Amino acid sequence: QLQLVESGGGLAQPGGSLRLSCAASGSALYSYAIGWFRQVPGKDREGVLCISNSGVTTNYVDSVKGRFTISRDDAKNTVYMQMNRLKPEDTAVYYCARSKYGCSRSGEDFGSWGQGTQVTVSS
Repeated sequence: QLQLVESGGGLAQPGGSLRLSCAASGSALYSYAIGWFRQVPGKDREGVLCISNSGVTTNYVDSVKGRFTISRDDAKNTVYMQMNRLKPEDTAVYYCARSKYGCSRSGEDFGSWGQGTQVTVSS
């Protein structure tokens, strides 16, 4: 049973950077697409970025284009999201999840959700 654990969140200043990690255990990541999602209290969860099992990336939200990138290291069973030029509106709990169906635009196609990691962008 694949389990995912996010880490790397914290407090960053506007314009700063953070790198989130999504580490897998219980099964290999290589056959799955992995997506990063975020949620602010009171708002719907939104997709951020996704990487397919072949390394093709999908951007779900325009606001992170040119600032966030996603990568994967299947040897380490880990997917990363590098977040640069952070903005206060990036503040959220960030989750990773896996998909057997590629980088679907439906959250229902994702499973094995991690517990999330808090990212706070504030001066």
